[in-house]
Order: sequence, then C-alpha cells, then structure tokens
Amino acid sequence: MSTTEVGFRSARGPILIALMLTTGLVAIDATILATAVPTIVGDLGGFAQFPWLFSIYLLAQAVSVPVYAKLSDTLGRKPIVMIGIGLFLLGSVLCGLAWSMPALIAFRAIQGLGAGAVQPMAITIAGDIYTVVERAKVQGYLASVWAISSVVGPSLGGIFSQFLSWRWIFFVNIPLCLIAAWMLQRTFHETVTVRRHRVDYLGAILLTSALTLLILAVLEGGQAWAWDSVPSIAAFSTGAVLLVLFGFAERRAAEPVLPLWAFSRRLLLSTALISVGVGAILIGLTSFVPTYLEGVLGTPPLVAGLALAALTVGWPISAALSGRFYLRIGFRNTALIGVTIVLIGALILVGTAGTPLLGVTALSCFVVGLGLGLVATPTLIAAQSSVEWDERGVVTGANLFSRSIGSAVGVAIFGAVANAIIGASASGVRDAASVQAASAAVFVAVAITAALTVVAAVSMPRRTAG
Repeated sequence: MSTTEVGFRSARGPILIALMLTTGLVAIDATILATAVPTIVGDLGGFAQFPWLFSIYLLAQAVSVPVYAKLSDTLGRKPIVMIGIGLFLLGSVLCGLAWSMPALIAFRAIQGLGAGAVQPMAITIAGDIYTVVERAKVQGYLASVWAISSVVGPSLGGIFSQFLSWRWIFFVNIPLCLIAAWMLQRTFHETVTVRRHRVDYLGAILLTSALTLLILAVLEGGQAWAWDSVPSIAAFSTGAVLLVLFGFAERRAAEPVLPLWAFSRRLLLSTALISVGVGAILIGLTSFVPTYLEGVLGTPPLVAGLALAALTVGWPISAALSGRFYLRIGFRNTALIGVTIVLIGALILVGTAGTPLLGVTALSCFVVGLGLGLVATPTLIAAQSSVEWDERGVVTGANLFSRSIGSAVGVAIFGAVANAIIGASASGVRDAASVQAASAAVFVAVAITAALTVVAAVSMPRRTAG
C-alpha cells in the first residue's frame, strides 16, 4: 500500500485521528505536572516526597504494560486501550480531589495503571495497520501530538498553578478521556480470534513487589532511614531476591507477564537498554528543570513551563523526520546520531547550571529533545519490525516497560541525590543555594546516563527498514 494513502483522508484516517487523541492523553500528562510541582508542594507539603509523584505513576505504568501487552495479543487491542482510558480518567478525577501528598501519590498510581495501557496500545495499533515504510510517515502525525502537547502541557500547568489551581491539571483530562474513548469506539474495529490464556499473576506480583521495594529503598535511603540501616538493607536485599524469583517464575510460566525472550535477542535487548536511558534522561529533566528554574532563578511557573516545552518541542520535530533517516541510513546509525545529540545537550546544561541564563537552559533542553526524537522512535520501530503480529504487543510492551522503568528508577535516584545534597547543605533546608547544588548534581547524572546510552546504541545490531 502506498504511503500516499496515509493521512486523515485515507481509509485509515479516522483511526489515525483516534490514535492521535489517545496519544494526547499521555503526552499532555508527561509535562503538565512538572511545572506545578513547586505549587503542589507549597499547598500539600512534602518536598522530599515529590519524586514519588513521578515514581509511583511510572512504576504502575511499567509493571502493567507487560500485562496489558500480553492480553492485547490474545484479546485484542481495543478492549485493553478502553480499560486504560477508563483507569486514566478515574485516576485523574481522584488526583484532582486529593487532600494530601500521600493521597495524591496513591491516586497517581491509578493514573499510571491507565497509562500502562493507553500509550503502548496506541503504538501497537499503529504497528498493526501500517507497514514499516508507512510508519515513517505516520510517525509525523503522532509526533505532531507530542509537539502540540509539549507546548500545551507545560503552558497549562503553569497557567493552572499560577492563576487558578493545580487541581485543574488533572481535571483537564476528563474531556480528553471521553473524546478519545468515543473516537476509538466509533472508528477502530478489529477481528480477533480469542483463545484461552493464563494470566501470570505470580510474575506480576513478584515484579511489582521487587520494583516497589527497590525504588522505596532508593528514595527513602538517607531520608526515612540511614543507607546502612536495617530497613535499607532489608528493602534492597528483598527486592533483589524477588527479582531473581521473578526470573525463575517467568521461565516456568505458561504465558509469562514479561517473556524473557523479549530481552534475549540482541536487537531487542539493545533497544530495551536504550529505552531505559531515554526514560531516565527524560524524567531527570522534566522533573528537575522546572524546580531549578523556579527555585533558583525565581522564574514564574508559566515561564518555567515554556522553557521545559523546549525539550518536548525538539523531540517531535526530530521524531517526525526520523523516518527519513532510518529509511536511508538504518535504525542503528539514526539512534547513534540521536543519542550523541542528547549527550551534547546534557553537557551544555551541566556547563551552564548555576548561571542565570534561562535561554541557555531552554536551548539545552531543546537540543536534548532533538536527540531523543532520533533515538526513541527508530529503536522502537526496529524492535516492532523484527517480530510478527502475535509478538508485536509483547515487544512493544517490553520496550515501553524499559522506558518506564528507566524513568521510575531514574527519578528515584535523582530524587535521592537531590534530597541528600539538600539535607547536607549548610542550612539543611530547601533554599536557592541547596536547590541549585542539587539540580547541578542531577544534571551531571543525566549526562552520565546519556553517555551510557551511547554505549547501548553502539551495541545495537544493524538493521534496515526494508
């Protein structure tokens, strides 16, 4: 089928529009919260707990993605994405009504469970109805959603937190969820041969418990307890043991929640490792750049949101062009170019941290975004195109699971670094000097992560997009 048949006016145009609306749910949520964090902390308190707002969401998203992906390969994509939209809607309403930081954190988990179905299913459906060559053009449409959301999200977050109430950053999801669900129900129809399946509940429980304990140990270490204390050692060791048990359970499960074969092939493993790096880099900047700008430079939330938007503007621009790159030079070379650009942007941010240069911070975010767009999309499509339909959901889920884990663990580590520096500062409290030092350390950690992601991209096997 010709790529000229890809677009809004084509036979698949209504489905494409529905997928764009669905993608918009996660795209806006990815940036709208970050600019409101200082306002939320000022209202509910708990600065040391704010990384949990991201970690718990990303953890719930990560551990649910493989479950949804497996179910989608047996039950179909549509029922799973509709469940995801429903959970995302419920979580958004509850977050908007939250009365304390612990309550908000708990409701963010429900949101994450919904996002775990929404984002991968939209990508998987696109992989089902478009060929690899067509996806190069379709990516431009999906990338436009992130481009619009990259401006709308931070702007709305800044406007709501500065002029109205931070609660509206969650309430705005209500109409978006309803419209997306209506469009999908109306336009997307699939024929699925339903077969008997066994849900790997043991694997899901072990994976969730292990990751929760490890993230808990990282975030609370040096805060709720000392790093070498009994609770800290117990959390780390128990989490590690549960991960080992999870590995054994997946080998014996009839239908594993996260099949180990999804990481046993060189291409799938390397793209998964790249996704881990992408997730960590993305969350490191989106969660700490606004805090840095507002806490150190005194930037208003709306302006901080626009500066952060530079990151998510750069991403869709390059993502829309990435198809031309990987069709000509291959997936691996495209990813290498992208991750090198990410490293350059991160190093610029490190070199200028602490200087009152809002424009330079925004520019470095834009450069990082340009690089991420050339990394995330081509590596995911490379993984998708290497398997057939009945494995595509699992492969997509495993790749996005890796990105979510990178974000969840990344924000936990970055949060631990920030809390440790603030706690060890001369004042021992959160002031401009301690926030500046913490932010600079986080930016260094982001640059190190980018360097490690370069290594992962180098290990990626060459594969054409033919």
